[in-house]
Amino acid sequence: MTKGPFRADHVGSLLRPEELKQARIMVQQGAISRHALREIEDRCIREVVALQESAGLNSVTDGEFRRAMWHTDFLLGFDGVEATHSQYAAKFRGADGASAETRSMLVVKDKFRRTKPIMLDHFKYLKSMANKTAKFCMPAATYLHMRGGRHVVDAAAYPDMAEFWADVATGYQAEIADLAAAGAKYIQIDDVSFANLCDPDIRRQVANDGEDPEKLPAFYAGVINTLIAGRPDDMTVTLHTCRGNHESMWMAAGGYDPVAEAVFNIVDVDGFFLEFDDERSGGFAPLRFVPKGKKVVLGLVSSKLAALESKDDLKRRIDEATKYLPLEQLCLSPQCGFASTSGGNKITVDIERRKLELIVETATDVWGSAI
Repeated sequence: MTKGPFRADHVGSLLRPEELKQARIMVQQGAISRHALREIEDRCIREVVALQESAGLNSVTDGEFRRAMWHTDFLLGFDGVEATHSQYAAKFRGADGASAETRSMLVVKDKFRRTKPIMLDHFKYLKSMANKTAKFCMPAATYLHMRGGRHVVDAAAYPDMAEFWADVATGYQAEIADLAAAGAKYIQIDDVSFANLCDPDIRRQVANDGEDPEKLPAFYAGVINTLIAGRPDDMTVTLHTCRGNHESMWMAAGGYDPVAEAVFNIVDVDGFFLEFDDERSGGFAPLRFVPKGKKVVLGLVSSKLAALESKDDLKRRIDEATKYLPLEQLCLSPQCGFASTSGGNKITVDIERRKLELIVETATDVWGSAI
């Protein structure tokens, strides 16, 4: 089987059906059991896998349908990590002038330990029904640290931060080993830290937290490498980085120039999923730092806006990217997931499907295949 990333690919999260959203509320209210919710999740995942395969994609995910958010559900599966509310707000903005703040925050209050599999059962269920390559999306722990720096890791638990990062690596490596044993061949590491460190305002906040925004990209790149160290040779690992994705809003803006050399030359992955859907992401020039043998999945199709892109415009932008990276190293995808949080972006399932089909059709035109 051809390894990912595929010429037509996607980031992973997909719009939750209304039935699933309501079922989660009913569980919180005590109206239905968690077993009943699981049955609804199973059925909705079967349907969303069919949607992806019918669109022509060669990688399929569970849409993150068992998660409330792209990162918190996974990270809270480790001992020592707790959810809290703080004054460190994540500020989101939208193209229509909308804005929002989220104050949920993860902190490390005790030793970071993986005492049981985190989402192994999620992957096993996905793989059991997928006719295409089952892709598992895994948030990196680096974003946990970037929002607050040393302050989010309890000094009593970890007087030495090197010990903290070593424990994080041990936990992730164990999860990846179990996923590999269950047949996982394609893992995507989601890390918004790199793209956020392209934003001048966020860089100032990072500096206020006592961290050096100039040094963090290379440091985080090294951390990512420790998380995936020891993975099987036949496993594809990609890195996705974006500028925030919450109900069609974003957190950050700025081209990849401040992080490009560190990310592309240090992170030991097979490919990079990058946002290039609008001017917030800057130009393609940073792609000149991507080494031979690694692919870049151009996120040219918006997962935030309902308007369907023009195939001709997508082809033109792919052609522009080839000024900095050969066509054989490029692929195509949405710029982010369609529902990084359970509420989802402000589009319909029909638009989501049509955008996925457009990516497959465009990739087939450009490369002769969507694989």
